[in-house]
Amino acid sequence: MVRAALTGGIATGKSYCLSQFASLGAAVIDADRLARDAVASGSRALDAIVARFGPSMLRADGTLDRTALARIVFSDRAARADLEAIVHPEVYRRIGEWLATLPSGTRIAIADIPLLFETGHTHDFDRVVVVACEPGEQLRRLMSRDGLTERDARARLDAQWPIAEKESRADYVIRTDGSASDTDTQVRTVYEHLLADG
Repeated sequence: MVRAALTGGIATGKSYCLSQFASLGAAVIDADRLARDAVASGSRALDAIVARFGPSMLRADGTLDRTALARIVFSDRAARADLEAIVHPEVYRRIGEWLATLPSGTRIAIADIPLLFETGHTHDFDRVVVVACEPGEQLRRLMSRDGLTERDARARLDAQWPIAEKESRADYVIRTDGSASDTDTQVRTVYEHLLADG
C-alpha cells in the first residue's frame, strides 16, 4: 500500500482533488474533519483548549466557538502553536489508526493534511502530493469561500508555508489554476504514478 499525503495551501483545491482520488479508487481521509471531531463536546482536546484560551471559547451549547478561536490564533503565533500542540497529536493518532485498519488489498491511501510540512510529518508517508494555485487566486478563493476580509485572509495564508516552498518539496504537484477537467487529468496522472509506486 502506498501511503500518500495530500497537502498544499488553504483554498488551493485540496478537497476537490481528494474527492477525485476517491472516485478513482483511493482510500481517503480528511485531517480537517478529524480535527473537528477531535474538539467535539466532551473531548479532552476541547477541555485543553478551554483551559488554555478560556471559557469564552465555548458557545452556549458547549461546542467550540471556532470564530472566536480563529481571531486569536491567526493574530498570535504563540497561541496558534499552543492550539496545534493540542489538536495535531490527536489528528495524527487518528490517521495512524485509519491506516492500520484499512482492508488488505488497499493499494493507495491518501490523507488530506493541510499543515503536513508545518507539523513535520512528511516522514509518515511514502509520497507527498501538493495542490497549488497562484497566490492571488488563492487569496481570491479564500475571501470568496469564507467571507473573509483581505486582511483576515492574508493572516490565514501567512500562517502557512508559502505554496512555492511546498511545491519544491513535493513528489507530485497538481495545479488548480485551470479548468476542472485540467485538474481531473492531473489527478488521474498522479493516481497512475502512485499505483506504479506501489
